[in-house]
Amino acid sequence: MVQHEHELDLRLFRVWMKAYQALFTNIQKDIERYDIGFENFQILELLYSKGPQPVQKISDILSIPSGSMTYVVNKLEKQELVKRQCAPSDKRVFHVRLTEKGEQLFDDIFPKHTDVISQNLAFIEKDEKEQLIELLKKIGLGAQQLHEKGKQNDTQL
Repeated sequence: MVQHEHELDLRLFRVWMKAYQALFTNIQKDIERYDIGFENFQILELLYSKGPQPVQKISDILSIPSGSMTYVVNKLEKQELVKRQCAPSDKRVFHVRLTEKGEQLFDDIFPKHTDVISQNLAFIEKDEKEQLIELLKKIGLGAQQLHEKGKQNDTQL
């Protein structure tokens, strides 16, 4: 029974990784056509979707090291796509926001990008997408708990 379960888990993992790689390749190819760069696109998309964000929060959400984050934001500022602003409540905290030029750029490319994502996910029905979202959340949260538990065990040694 356990051996069969492991085989099923391995098969699921392989299929999941192949699907992820195929989807990611198509999405990355779409991003490349805008000549922005992947990290830049991620930051611009986050700001477009969620509004101004603290630099540290962007770094955390996108898993971009803070040193790289400063470099990327500097480049985006030079291109006049984003602007840094001091947070009203704490002058030590900087928020990054889209400029009008950045907003116009994403007004143009974001609908095209979401079309590409939808084309890549059009192979399953709406209810299957909702089910997959719930299943992936369940796996992600469970894996995160295992990671946290592992970190606790490491500190107790």
